[in-house]
This record gives sequence, C-alpha cells and structure tokens, in this order.
Amino acid sequence: MRKGVLLVAAAALAVTPALAQRAERYLNPQDVAEAQRTHAVMVQELGGAETGPRAAYVESVGRRVGRVSGVANPGQALHFTLLNSPVENAFSVPGGYVYVTRQLMTLMDDESQLAFALGHEVGHVAANHAHIREAYARRNPLGVFGQIFGRILGPGLSNVLSSRSRLDALSFSRDQEYQADTLGLRYLIASGYDPAGAARLLSALSLETALEARLQGKTNRQTPEWARTHPLSENRMQRALAEARATGKLGTGIRNRETFLNEIEGLFVDDDPAQGVIDGPTFTHPDLRIQFSVPPGYLMSNGATAVTISGSAGKAQFSGGRFSGTLENYILRVFQSLMGGQNQVPIPPPQRVTINGMSAALTSARVNAGSGPIDVSVVAYQWDAQRIYHFVMLTPGGSGVGPFAQMINSLRKVTPEEAAAIRPRVIHVVTVGPGDTVQSLASRMAYRDYKLDRFLVLNGLGPNATVAPGQKVKLVVYGPRRG
Repeated sequence: MRKGVLLVAAAALAVTPALAQRAERYLNPQDVAEAQRTHAVMVQELGGAETGPRAAYVESVGRRVGRVSGVANPGQALHFTLLNSPVENAFSVPGGYVYVTRQLMTLMDDESQLAFALGHEVGHVAANHAHIREAYARRNPLGVFGQIFGRILGPGLSNVLSSRSRLDALSFSRDQEYQADTLGLRYLIASGYDPAGAARLLSALSLETALEARLQGKTNRQTPEWARTHPLSENRMQRALAEARATGKLGTGIRNRETFLNEIEGLFVDDDPAQGVIDGPTFTHPDLRIQFSVPPGYLMSNGATAVTISGSAGKAQFSGGRFSGTLENYILRVFQSLMGGQNQVPIPPPQRVTINGMSAALTSARVNAGSGPIDVSVVAYQWDAQRIYHFVMLTPGGSGVGPFAQMINSLRKVTPEEAAAIRPRVIHVVTVGPGDTVQSLASRMAYRDYKLDRFLVLNGLGPNATVAPGQKVKLVVYGPRRG
C-alpha cells in the first residue's frame, strides 16, 4: 500500500585533514551482521527491490564510486539496492548497504548525478557518521504514535522497525552532511565523472522540494518518516558548485546522459499500482479492489504493508489481510499487537455495524500517553471469507472516531472495470521536434494540474527555459493498462 520527498543531504567546503588522509576503513563486523539480518525485511517494507538491467546498472555505478571510497574490500563490503519506492530518497546503514529509490532517479538527468547520490551515502559509511550520532538515536526513540504504528506492522517486521527507527533518529549533523557531500564530490572526480553532477542533483532536489511544498495539500501526500534523515539546506547546491569549481574540473568528465536516459525509460513515477495509488484524497488498490478517502486536509503516506493517514485531529493507519476468525477476535488481536501483547487497557466490546454492504465492527479504548489521554479506535471490515481489513485511529481523548467518520464510511470495493482503468505513470524520454516548445511538451504530462511546473522540475529547467530540436527531455506519461 504506499510518496514523499527528500534525499541525500548537504555539502562542505573542506574535509578534515584526518579524514582526507585516512587509510582503508574496515566495516565493523557487528554492523555488517546487523545490516545483513535486516536487509531483506527492510527492502520489503520500503517497496521491494527492483531487479533486472536497471538494478544492475545502479549497482555498477555504485561499485565504481565505491572503489575509490577508502572502504576496505569495497566489492564485498558495499551493496547497492534500487528500491521500488515513490519517495525521492537515498540512504545507507553502517554495515555497508546503500539504498536509492526509483523516484529519486526520475529527478536525475545523467549518470554523474546518480554517482553523486550513491557516493554521498558511501561517504556516510566511510566516515562512520552513524556511530558518531548513535547516542542521539538512543535518546530519541519513537513517540507513542510511532510505537503503536510500529507494533501494528506485526512481529514479522520487528527487524525493520528497529532499523527504520534508527534511520528516523539518525538525522546527521550539518557538518556530517556537508562532509558526506564533499566525499561524494571527491568520489565523482576520482571515478572520472563530471563534478557538476553534484550541484545539478542538489538543484533538482531543491526545485522538487519547493514544488512538493506547493502540492502537498492538493495531492494529499506526505513524506514518510523514514525519508526525513537528510534535511535539505538551501545552500547545498551553492556549496557543491563552489567545491566543483575549485577542483578546476567543472564541466569535464563522464556524464553518460544517453545511457542513463535509456536506463530510466519506462521507470514508474509516483505509485506502483501493485502497491496502491494515491489520487488526491482517495487511495485505491486495484489488485485488492480497495478504495477509501481521507477527510479534507489529511495526508497519506503509502507503505508496502499499510497506508498511514495524518491530520490536525489525529492519525490513522489502514492495513489487514488474511484472517480466520470473527471480527471481534480480530480487533482484540489488533489491540494486543498495539499494546505489545500486554492487556493493560480495558477494551470495550466491539459494536457491529454495516458499512457499504460489509459487516464491520468498531470499538475505542482510552490510553494515557505522555502528552495526555488519547483514544485508540479500531474498525474492522469483513472483506470476504478469508480477509479482514482495518483502520487504527489515534485521536485526542474524548474524540473517538469522530474526526475519521467520513473515512470509515468511505471504504468500499471497486469494480473490476474501475480497477482496470488505473494505469501507472512512467518516464518517457522524447526528442524535441521542430515545433515543440516547453509549453507543448508540458501539456503531455500525465497530471491534471501543474503540468508546466512538473515538467520544468523533472528536467531541471528554470522558469524561462527553452528547448531546441534534437534535445532529449523526460515526460511523465501513462503506461499501459495492467493485466
């Protein structure tokens, strides 16, 4: 079930002398073991890993920058994964695993930008930034909402919850982010890439962040917590550009633009319909034939196993699946999972109702949190004989399900025809023709609004940009119907 914004992180004008002269760094065996243990479940929770030629291409670029990183045995120590996620992000864990999302790749224009994103994350690993900030992570555990939503994902995801909470807490310091950008830039040059790729990617991210801020209330999308480990600073691009100029190599080196554009042709943009699609206030999962709408002003974040909803009056999460038993037993099990298996809170008997022809049950319990009492409510729907889906809702004490009543009553089964009509958005690279303009090309974007703004950001173009015949640009178009 599953968009957002952000990435990589900042840029420094100089690396400390100690780091600049550091010998090969061997990764901590405990970090490596932990990364190996959590990798598969983390990948599953964050959208799954892409496979095939595109994933192999990302890995090859990562290995190219990894060879010059100073990490010992980089071919065995560093691992690069392309995530099927609609969030613009890249991150790494101390054990040498580096992740980049397909959505971030849509913002890139050439291979040097991909190399910088991966190099920045390798820089965090090489500089051991995570352990330097680990004390902060221990002091900043998940809040009560995060704990509840964490537990509801189930024991099968306990490994990834630990890793994700560490990612959420390990917001690197500004100096660490600048240092990682500087290292990424150094790796670009040592690998033969054009160092301008750093500034170009950071500029694209800055433009995208500004556009997302304008669109967020209109698209009802929210950046998930795991994507917020790298706050974007306004001066990142200028710092990276100054550093690149100082090398004397700005504008020289490998870009491999043609190769890169060929690799991203057909790449999913925004949601993968197999995980569900957010369209304004409505979430639809065509394969499961599920649809519901959130209240005005609420935002959604779609994950691989659940959709999280947040607004001024509360938070909620939608998930579920196969279950043999009654709705009452299902709700009791949800509460037990929420409370970590401890029956510390009395659960009122669920009330049976009918919603859009489906049998449903709901109940609310009062929980005393650090910030005051909250109402934890669960409504479960008997989807069919084998499946039950549910909402968990957290609202201020005394509110009950009130803020989410509209959402609760909106859940319905879509028809096969409605499900078949949902098509993915994909990247399509086109060659500018003699009569094409920025405006005419933007009109082909597969969106209902902000077509020109989206086209300019997608291609890293300024507001007064023009295009010339023979130039290649990216469009977002609708892909073929599924199935």
